[in-house]
Amino acid sequence: MVAASRDPITYLGASGLAALINFPLWKAAAIGQSGFSIQASGMVAYARTILGPPYRGVAATLFGMTWARAAIFYGSDVGKDVCLKQGVAASMASWLPSIFISTFVQVVNQPIVRGTITIQNPASTHASLGAALVDIYSQRGMAGLWHGTGASVLKTVPKYASAIWVKDYVAERLPPPPSPAGTSEHQAEVLRRSALKSMAAGVAGAALTNPLDVIRNEMFKTDEGALSTVRRLVARDGMAFMARGMGRNMVAVAAPVGLTIFLTDLLTGVSAGQQVQQKPRVAQAAELPMAAASGETGALSHGRAATLHAVEQRDGGRCAAPGAAHR
Repeated sequence: MVAASRDPITYLGASGLAALINFPLWKAAAIGQSGFSIQASGMVAYARTILGPPYRGVAATLFGMTWARAAIFYGSDVGKDVCLKQGVAASMASWLPSIFISTFVQVVNQPIVRGTITIQNPASTHASLGAALVDIYSQRGMAGLWHGTGASVLKTVPKYASAIWVKDYVAERLPPPPSPAGTSEHQAEVLRRSALKSMAAGVAGAALTNPLDVIRNEMFKTDEGALSTVRRLVARDGMAFMARGMGRNMVAVAAPVGLTIFLTDLLTGVSAGQQVQQKPRVAQAAELPMAAASGETGALSHGRAATLHAVEQRDGGRCAAPGAAHR
């Protein structure tokens, strides 16, 4: 069954926040994997170049990252719910939706990916994403905007499919929180479980797809085909090209993917907790007129009032929905 907690706004908010936090790291990874020439003397100047301003195409990059990750994670989670309802095996229910949705998202998002990586070149003369896309179109037509789509799909689909499968696998095998639901200890344990599965998912997705990141970014830089790019990289660097930019990629990819998963769990838990806190107040408001109308007195009315008071005290600051962060 499709879970009631699958709120697309929550996924968008988590994805957008993760993209904003990680933009400088993404820029550093794009420069490193593309092999752009950097004119900088000393480590401080080099770090300032790859991590600092100018931040070209920030709005477009954040938009592309936000809607793409939100669509992939939301669509994959909802798709898994639907597959499980239809009797599909749990492992396939994790794989299939993520493969189809991430393929669609990558194809649609490809011009934004193409242009935003291009303008991260320190030597680029394009002031914005629009200027870069216009220049690409004028030189290569519509095909130029989708140049490298094959490599991007081969990189993006395994990354997200692996990350989502690992997320679900780890979540299913971690022990449940031992503390009673509704306590602050339970909430902390749920967040620790979410952090573990988020880190595992992010690292798996980044490590498995780094070589395809390198190939794709080289294709963007040189406008060569995939096979020509691979032959040139192997001839020049040997198989070592597969690890180029790995350190930055582990941060620039693992961090936003893991952070998106964690923030989605966190925001979902906060939203569910607020809904649970509202329910006792509604029940109390309905209960008191009923008790007065029926003339309940004595031990029964005192017991009911005490129960309502205890629920209100519990939910006033500490209560959270049982398993609210489990999706």
